Amino acid sequence: MDNCCQLEGIIIKGIGGFYYVEADGQVYECRGRGTLRGRGGKAASAGITPLAGDRCVISVYENGLASLDRILERRNFLMRPPVANLDNLFIVVSACEPQPNALTVDRFVSLAEHKGIEPVLVLTKLDKASDEGFGDIYRKAGFTVIDADYGGNEQERQAFLDAIREIMRDKISAFAGNTGVGKSTLLNALCPALERETGETSRKLGRGRHTTRETELFTLDFGGRIADTPGFSSFDSEFSEIVYKEDLPDTFREFAQYVGQCRFTGCSHTCEKGCEVLAAVERGEIAPSRHADYVTLYNEVKDIKEWEKKKLRRS
Repeated sequence: MDNCCQLEGIIIKGIGGFYYVEADGQVYECRGRGTLRGRGGKAASAGITPLAGDRCVISVYENGLASLDRILERRNFLMRPPVANLDNLFIVVSACEPQPNALTVDRFVSLAEHKGIEPVLVLTKLDKASDEGFGDIYRKAGFTVIDADYGGNEQERQAFLDAIREIMRDKISAFAGNTGVGKSTLLNALCPALERETGETSRKLGRGRHTTRETELFTLDFGGRIADTPGFSSFDSEFSEIVYKEDLPDTFREFAQYVGQCRFTGCSHTCEKGCEVLAAVERGEIAPSRHADYVTLYNEVKDIKEWEKKKLRRS
């Protein structure tokens, strides 16, 4: 067997059983080695499917071949869209055309919070309409909200772009947003080279944009990486994981100071007497719209049984 050296790197994409790993400034085409060559590309020994964003160990041989040996510990992962170790999820919402929908935004925020991914709201089309206080609801809840107002002067435009770039710097980020919210315009303004890179990739693969479920990471010239995630191209996406009722309160960060103060143990924070979360809503300390969306999400999952959870986790 050829001599080899081992390197740590990051998977930037996986196609047809091959994994493309960036390590020491180079990209290596790797085949999964040993237990990584299980059914569906899964690591049989650990039940892991290698994903874009995974930190990993590879072996590079003298003959130029490389193998993917081991996936390092993850901070988080999603299976739809398939990506690991996300730091930020930028949720792009327009002030008009289409109008912002609080429930769909809160569904994304809840998922991100559950996964340890920082949600960041970006409001667009503010030159055409006011957001009518939508952003303030999330600012009050403790989230970063950025006004992407192209109607200002060049200095103001660069200010909000620089604010987004600073959050993205040295991180792995993804953008979510419905068609028509201005996500492509925003991404092109943030990193003009990205559209060229993703376009070239699409032509090489013989596909149109966003007709695959694969995810690819692109390196940003100002530092950090962005995940080209087809599954986040619409708020109508379905996710393979559900935030269950026992975890849901923790995904609404403004609930934190009240959750342990309710009169009854096991309070669902939906309708009980003596619930401090409900009292905070009444006092105006928690936005009614956020609580209403919490109740909707809670009612969607409240009747899921333990055996159903196990089945869903296996699927």
